[in-house]
Amino acid sequence: MEWAPAECVLPTGERPLRVAEFDALFASALGGLERVSPTHLRLDLRGAREGEADRVEEVARDLAARETACCSFFTFTFTRDRDDLALDVEVPVTHSGVLDGLAARALAAAPGMSR
Repeated sequence: MEWAPAECVLPTGERPLRVAEFDALFASALGGLERVSPTHLRLDLRGAREGEADRVEEVARDLAARETACCSFFTFTFTRDRDDLALDVEVPVTHSGVLDGLAARALAAAPGMSR
């Protein structure tokens, strides 16, 4: 988790586990990624199969809540439309590099997905 800022209070030993959780979410549910601005990333998450949208949303919301607890500068906003879930991630301009890292992780974990 080389993109974690100094302000992150997640213990160093737990960071690889958190990265693995993000990777698993991206690998299983990322359908699209849009960099709205340097401080705003939109992730389109989809259920792998019909009926999975609730599980994807539950996992994503839990992960976002735990990430906000250790990196309070993140703002996560969820918008749901049937089985499609948009996750908007916003940060202050001073943390745009962290958003760069998150976007890179998402692209690496979900090869072949659309931007």
